[in-house]
Amino acid sequence: MTKSGPAARRLREVSVDEALALLRTQEVGRLAYVVDGAPRILPLNYTVHEGAVTFRTGYGDLLDAIHQREVVFEADHVDDARRTGWSVIVSGLAEEIWRGEELETVRRLSLRPWAPGDRDHYVRIVSTRITGRVIV
Repeated sequence: MTKSGPAARRLREVSVDEALALLRTQEVGRLAYVVDGAPRILPLNYTVHEGAVTFRTGYGDLLDAIHQREVVFEADHVDDARRTGWSVIVSGLAEEIWRGEELETVRRLSLRPWAPGDRDHYVRIVSTRITGRVIV
C-alpha cells in the first residue's frame, strides 16, 4: 500500500478543547432529537459560545421538542482530495437562553440563521459529553 493509502491514515480521538476548536471552524451541523419516540435530525447553523453549541430557532415545534431535553449535535468536515476529516459529537441538555444580560450577549454574536422565518429564540446545548475523532 502506498503512503497515501488507507494504511498511512489513522483515526485519532481528540480532547474536548480540540473538539471545540474544530467546531468553531464550521457553521453548519446536525441536531438530533426525539419526538414521540422517533428520532429526528435537523441541519442548522450554529456558533460555539462559552464552550456551548448555540443556535437560533423560532417559537414552535422545535423549541417545544428540545427545550430542557437531551439532544445530540454533530458537525464534521471532510477533505475529499486527501481522504481525511473529522467529526465532533456534543451530547447534552438543550436550554433556551432568556435571561437579560446573557440574552443580550448572545444577540451580539454573529449568529445569523440561514433558514427563513423568525428565529429569535437562542438555544445552547449544555454538554454532558463532547467527543471527536480525526482521520489524519
